Amino acid sequence: MKKNIISLFILFLSIGFAQAQIGRFPDANVPDHTPMMNKTWEAIDKMMYKVTYEGNKKVYTPSYPPVLKALENKVVELPGYLVPLNSGRTHTTFMISVLPVMQCMFCGSNGIPPMVEVFMKNGSVKFTEEPIKVKGRMKFNPEPLKGNAEIQIIDAVLVK
Repeated sequence: MKKNIISLFILFLSIGFAQAQIGRFPDANVPDHTPMMNKTWEAIDKMMYKVTYEGNKKVYTPSYPPVLKALENKVVELPGYLVPLNSGRTHTTFMISVLPVMQCMFCGSNGIPPMVEVFMKNGSVKFTEEPIKVKGRMKFNPEPLKGNAEIQIIDAVLVK
């Protein structure tokens, strides 16, 4: 009986604390983290890695499935969130992701979200936490192990 009363007391305290926290931040602006998936992102998300060995060292080589390979050297539009590669307000080269940079990229049930490296044709893009859309030619990096992302958008322009 005493154990049940203590349990009920703890439950009521927990409910009261939760309601107090909700009331404390009524105007909390929680950003919408809706992924920017479209057919291009879905194709990018199908990229896999072939694992080989050089001695005792594992080597991961990108493998592009036919649906993704069909986009090579084609002009594509890609909506997403800007992920800076360097500090600063404006960026000429950056990553674009289906999820905001403020959301942990390594959380969630599906692992790391797909990202693409973007090289602007002219000008730069000012950093924003809002979604953007770029348009440019998709290119596969022939030597991603030497730096830069496996998939790139080159000669990109910002789509308004």
